[in-house]
Amino acid sequence: MEALRSEDPRRFGRFTVLARFQETASAVRYVARDTGTGVGAGETAVITAARPALAAVPAFRRRFEAEARTAERLAGGWVVPPLETGDGGGGREADGAGLLWTAAGYVPALPLAEAIGIAGPLPERALRILGAGIAEILSRVHAGGAVLQGLAPDTVLLAEDGPRLTAFGPLGAAATAEARPGGQLSVRLGYLTPEQVAGKEAGAPSDLFVLGLLLAYAATGTTPFTEGPPEEAARRIAEADPELEAVPEELRELIAGCLAKDPAERPTAGTVAAELALEGAAGLARGGWLPGRLAAAVAEQEARVRALVGAWEAPEVADAVPGVADPVTEVADSAPGVADAVPETDDAVPAVADAVPAVADAVPGNAVPGDAVPQEGGAVGTHAPADPRVPLAPDATATANADAGATHDTGDIGEDQGTTRFLNTGPKPPHSDRATTQLALPHQPPPLPATPAHQHTHGSPAPYPAAVLPGSAGPGSGQGINGRSSSGQDANGQGGSGGPMVALPLPPAPAPPSGGPALDRRGLLTVAAAAVGGLVVGGGAVAVIGGGESAVATDAKPAPPKPRRTLPGQPPEPRWIYAHPSSESAPLTAALWQDRLLVVTSESQASAVDLRTGERVWQRADAADGQAALPAGDLCFVAGPTEFLWLAPKDGAVVHRLRYADGFTDLPGLQVGRLAGHSGTVVWFTGSHTVTVKAPKPKKGKKQEPDKKVVQAHLFAYDIVRRAELWRTPVPAGRAPGTPLYRVVAERPADILVRQEPSTLTPADVKAAKGKGSLRCFDRETGKLRWTKQYGTAGPNAGIAGDESGILYASVGADLQSFEADTTKPLWRVTGTEGSYFGTPLVAGPFVHTTERSQQIGAVERETGRFVWRRSTEVPVIGGAPALTVSTTGETLFAADAAQVTAFSASDGERLWKFQDIGLADPKGETVSAPYRALASGTNVIVQRARSFYAFPVA
Repeated sequence: MEALRSEDPRRFGRFTVLARFQETASAVRYVARDTGTGVGAGETAVITAARPALAAVPAFRRRFEAEARTAERLAGGWVVPPLETGDGGGGREADGAGLLWTAAGYVPALPLAEAIGIAGPLPERALRILGAGIAEILSRVHAGGAVLQGLAPDTVLLAEDGPRLTAFGPLGAAATAEARPGGQLSVRLGYLTPEQVAGKEAGAPSDLFVLGLLLAYAATGTTPFTEGPPEEAARRIAEADPELEAVPEELRELIAGCLAKDPAERPTAGTVAAELALEGAAGLARGGWLPGRLAAAVAEQEARVRALVGAWEAPEVADAVPGVADPVTEVADSAPGVADAVPETDDAVPAVADAVPAVADAVPGNAVPGDAVPQEGGAVGTHAPADPRVPLAPDATATANADAGATHDTGDIGEDQGTTRFLNTGPKPPHSDRATTQLALPHQPPPLPATPAHQHTHGSPAPYPAAVLPGSAGPGSGQGINGRSSSGQDANGQGGSGGPMVALPLPPAPAPPSGGPALDRRGLLTVAAAAVGGLVVGGGAVAVIGGGESAVATDAKPAPPKPRRTLPGQPPEPRWIYAHPSSESAPLTAALWQDRLLVVTSESQASAVDLRTGERVWQRADAADGQAALPAGDLCFVAGPTEFLWLAPKDGAVVHRLRYADGFTDLPGLQVGRLAGHSGTVVWFTGSHTVTVKAPKPKKGKKQEPDKKVVQAHLFAYDIVRRAELWRTPVPAGRAPGTPLYRVVAERPADILVRQEPSTLTPADVKAAKGKGSLRCFDRETGKLRWTKQYGTAGPNAGIAGDESGILYASVGADLQSFEADTTKPLWRVTGTEGSYFGTPLVAGPFVHTTERSQQIGAVERETGRFVWRRSTEVPVIGGAPALTVSTTGETLFAADAAQVTAFSASDGERLWKFQDIGLADPKGETVSAPYRALASGTNVIVQRARSFYAFPVA
């Protein structure tokens, strides 16, 4: 940390800035205090503010905002949830553009590069937790068909409870970035993978290659492919085997797999997460995971931030905050060996004005670990950090910043809640930002700069001899950041790229066709491969992002991924993935019809998806806003807001239609509520209508009272095959508009037990219940009300279920209790987790499967109440208790919550696998926050989250 400079904003929205925290190529990070009046008032936050010169570039703004949306979609677990995103805040303007910024909660943590500098390589357990945590994030990203492109030693942080990630695209992990004339953005990236050396696009396997580099660096303090002549760096990346002798033997094979030259041979992120920590990174990290020196450094950082906040609240103690007043002096004095680790930039960095042609955003690279250091004038360059054997003082480590880049990404990807998300790459990779991407390749390459001597310090996170990717700048390419010209020189003519840089030989770039600049994508990649293949190494690639709409890029669909073996903890490959079109309204309900169709209803229509192929087979506007999708003989029954429909399963044609106005003529204006339940061919539902009650004739001398409007409600039984009403029985009306919503909690041969949804209880009902819930029992043949009863102190919202023998299982306080339904006699009680509660249990076979808000899932013997097993989903406590579903065979239990779906063996509780997807943004860009849902169908389980549906094979 260091004191604020005169040009630094003092406020961002509701946040008051306290100190500079860290600099990157594209942004400055600040420690700030939430001084608003909302829920987060008084909390400490980290503001990431884009550099004003870059924020003026429309292409940068689009990508910055896209990466902010990506962070929102990944929020939770190892990604700190963003608090706010601002555009134009900070109280000032720079180069005509308002400041761009995001705010996230402050989590005490050290960048990986800084941690290695302090304590050297990580022990095996810490490596497993680090790798599993990052792989969990990658798995979530890849599930949505995207690539992360944000891994680097300074974008990966080590916190007390596990790793964190702070960059979500190339801007966050860029080594350098500068605005260029014509509204272009030049971003120098760092990491490169073998496929990118060949001029190909990065995909999900590219993230795994970079993860392998990071793990090798964390395990040894050095990075593969570093040794050897600089001019052969690209060849080593593409052809040489990594040197992993110093990697712990137990992890060597896995890391070597990540570094495979063929992307198809690399493991998926889910596989890596499962092999490193089957119980999830959060589970393995319990009880602490950082070596003592790192834990102390994290604690010291937290103490310094607390002191900084205290200094702001009590200005008289400001001088007591360490590390803020003069951070540069502190670094120089407290970190011996740092000065020697940083070469003189005057001699080490060639001017890049005449470097080589700019390479477009379509030729990206994922960064190899590098250490970005603020240079004079505010630009950011790279250097090799101190030998990890020489510990850095905590104050000195504040200068460590990421010198890593990543592949291109629009940011438009479709969620860790502290656990593993397992899934292979989604159906398609991310595409370039069509509005901002272009390749700028001149006919002839300009002269190459001289090659300075290569310098490398043991333990440096810079994995390759850093190479200047041609195209960083050209003569007259304009002003860079903080007055530094794009030629790489500052106002004094000093080199501004920072760090040891070498230039690799460049083959001549082929001239574009005479027809003009509009090349097809294959042509662009061919030119890119010829121009930069084998050149983008430690120094990174330069992506030139245009500011207009002149981009020419088309993306073909990739070949389907090769089948991969299933590991414990990793879900099986989905048989298909169905994405509900974003151009249509979002799904309201989803139901399965005879293990043949998935019927999805929305405000505009009902759609049917073939359960064998995942392809949509028909759409029907008549069934808009429908619910259920029940078999009615050979037809599909759907209950709509105004009518019952019977649809042909082949094409969705309406075979029968019953409008409520026609089928219930004695109940004019009937409003039908949600189906309460169904059994065989019978459905139960509630409905209400309004009647006029005549006022009695007034007594002599009295005024006539007006007639009254009264809501009358009924519970109905209806046979959907015979299309006939079986019975109706009057029930108390609910809260306005009057239809009570019932749910069948138990079916017995002679009767059904229902509970009214608390939201439809009238104030009078709530007052009379005195905080307790009640059940009603109706005769199945006649609909006659048999009784209404309460059970212990179970509340109206308590999770409750019953079985065919008349036993109820209800949440009572923090416990689960069983009762005889007819007598309300308690039978047994299961103690729950303190501070939690049980959700709705699931009765299956000899067990009552339990679910708790504390994320504990279990199985209890129905007869005795003895726990057979109890396991955690390993998800942080968010929302309510997970919803339970059991496979049609009864062998697999699924727990679905807001964070993931977890599969357990129903008999012994073995945790089989976990699944999360990142979700997709709706057309307006909002983040998906819908919970997961699991539907059992034959040998499949259909997992839904918002618009996405996955069919997994299950036992």
